[in-house]
Amino acid sequence: MRLTYYGHSSFLVETADGTRVILDPYRHGAFNGTVRYAPIDEPADAVVASHTHDDHGAVDTIPGDPLVFVRPVSETVGPLQITGVEVAHDDTGGSERGGNTVVLLDDGDVRLVHLGDLGHTLDAATVQAIGRVDVLLVPVGGFYTVDHNQAAEVVEALAPRIVVPMHFKTDRADFPIAPVDAFLATQEAVERRDGPTLEVTSSTLPAERVTILLAHSR
Repeated sequence: MRLTYYGHSSFLVETADGTRVILDPYRHGAFNGTVRYAPIDEPADAVVASHTHDDHGAVDTIPGDPLVFVRPVSETVGPLQITGVEVAHDDTGGSERGGNTVVLLDDGDVRLVHLGDLGHTLDAATVQAIGRVDVLLVPVGGFYTVDHNQAAEVVEALAPRIVVPMHFKTDRADFPIAPVDAFLATQEAVERRDGPTLEVTSSTLPAERVTILLAHSR
């Protein structure tokens, strides 16, 4: 599985057979220009959104004619099994910001989990529903999602082998959210990559958990 970080919470997932899935595409210029990552101009076989907010659910911006899954339950695209687990966008059961779907992608070798705009820590039933996690994409900026300490708690609960932080403040995301540094300080092993891409197979997963900060490509 090959993962490319576009920016904010958006990623491209590519499988060994060339299947391409885009996760949580943002709308360039959304929210009065606060989303300044460049438009995503690459095609995909499918586009998946954890919820419909414009910094995650701009599925109409992806070129071509991809399959579209908004808050999926159970779908298959090429070798990928896509499963959704319902959670909330806030810590009041969704009363403030609505629902959010944890998206699981399993190509038969690696299980990747994208937490979307998770707004709370996870109870035991949700952890069990998510199951094994090889690669975890976790929001860390707070305010609209879990903050750095809550994100660290979620990481401990899910026990992934690789952690990739997302949804944090950068020069291209002018939301009232925190930069990534506070979250990185909670993690024991951190790698900062110069590029946006991560390739992983079950045989190359690290023996001990590592947090990998990818550079955004947009």
